[in-house]
Amino acid sequence: MSEEGIFSVDTLLKYMGNDDKARTIVAKIVRDACAPGMAPFEQAGAALREQRLPDAGKIFHSLRGSIGTLGAKRLVAASLELERAIAEQSTDSIPSLFAALESEYQLVLRDADAWLRRNAA
Repeated sequence: MSEEGIFSVDTLLKYMGNDDKARTIVAKIVRDACAPGMAPFEQAGAALREQRLPDAGKIFHSLRGSIGTLGAKRLVAASLELERAIAEQSTDSIPSLFAALESEYQLVLRDADAWLRRNAA
């Protein structure tokens, strides 16, 4: 699978002026978006195990919104697929979609961390 679409703040940087000030602001956005770490998956996993599908769906929707701003196209696609399965109560497909989304999220966190190390002051 291509690395493209995992994480890219290039467009965001460009819109913000692509200078040191923009880089500082984007670094804060990246840090804030990634700060929860794996907690959303722990919470959503618990919600799924407890059959609280709407709660799990809300967690993924929120995650998609915050991480999607980081150019995480693959994560957004995986999240939409899982959210749809949750809304349709397709319990057979939820575990594999959850695992796929979790894997994408880990890649975003990895690439975001690498970007921060290269670019943050």
